Amino acid sequence: MVSHYLPIFFPLGFSCGDAVVVDGVQTLDHETDNEEDVKIKAVEKETEAEQGGKDSPEVEDVGSEYGLVKAAGTKRPDGWVYRFPTTNTTILYYWSASLCYLEPLNITDPATDYAMHLDRPPTFLQRYFHRFNVLVLNTGQHWNSRGKLNANRWVMYVGGEPIRDRKLAQIGNAKNFAVYSVIKWLDSQLPHHPQLKAFFRTISPRHFSNGDWNTGGRCNTSTPLAGRDKVAQHESDDSVVAGAVKGTGVRLLDITALSQLREEGHISRYSLKASDGVQDCLHWWLPGIPDTWNEILYAQLLVAD
Repeated sequence: MVSHYLPIFFPLGFSCGDAVVVDGVQTLDHETDNEEDVKIKAVEKETEAEQGGKDSPEVEDVGSEYGLVKAAGTKRPDGWVYRFPTTNTTILYYWSASLCYLEPLNITDPATDYAMHLDRPPTFLQRYFHRFNVLVLNTGQHWNSRGKLNANRWVMYVGGEPIRDRKLAQIGNAKNFAVYSVIKWLDSQLPHHPQLKAFFRTISPRHFSNGDWNTGGRCNTSTPLAGRDKVAQHESDDSVVAGAVKGTGVRLLDITALSQLREEGHISRYSLKASDGVQDCLHWWLPGIPDTWNEILYAQLLVAD
């Protein structure tokens, strides 16, 4: 069976619903704490032998095959996996908040700190990426401050040791180091997995004005292209990701500058969880701006083929 190009969209109002399936690629971001999730998105193409030639429902939840099940006491699993037998395609979404390997420092202590290895990819990515045909990575918004790291008890490590370099320990530099590290690792693996097309998506822009998401920041504009109506520059607005993929086999999925034009596309004050004085100027309405991201990804996959 040959996989078909199959656009799929999830109108859930999440932050960055990249949502196109092409020989197996689905990207879907999940909303948490008014910040963009960091995630790994990947898809695996199945064979008829693996499906066993049996009749199947239109959509199958196969998260258990990847250990993605809701654990007791948790709100959700770490990701979701859905198989579409009629198109021979599996869609997988995995949430990794930093694209780093996290290791408990004391497995017997429920309140232990975690080593956040900036120079190692997440365990899930290492374990399953060989099964994917298309992989899309991104990170960014969870690196805005140390609050997320402190809340999760993450201690930054490099080379198996806590970071002692104060410059590297600065949150922006640590994020850049992690981006370069995961792209370098992935590039080293590509020669061994010729079926894999790998992308790194640039950061999704925020449009808060007069504050941030929790300090009265707003995005009340309702007119498309109110500020400017075209992208004039030739270089990416996300210079870190663009620099990291340069010279590698990992491709750039550049959505930052074009999304910057569309302030009105955010959820703003119309979220189901909206409260007075709080606006969501990060996450996007779906359908919405991420549909264009899908078209860019789709075009890159066609060119790659």
